[in-house]
Amino acid sequence: MNGRTLFGVVLIVIGIIALVYQGFTYTTHKKVLDIGPIQATKEEHQTIPVPPVIGIIAVISGVAVLALGRSK
Repeated sequence: MNGRTLFGVVLIVIGIIALVYQGFTYTTHKKVLDIGPIQATKEEHQTIPVPPVIGIIAVISGVAVLALGRSK
């Protein structure tokens, strides 16, 4: 498997993952109260959406890279 084929496969996999999950979520811990030995924290869940267009473009690009790699 050469570099071009591997790159095409990676693009396709990333595109499919982007289409399936449509974003990713992460958690941050925020200090709400800090009075001496007493501390209170709050968990905030934040989501960063990934538009489906990015996944589609990645899949199409991966297929194009594979197709161009086979024709040469």
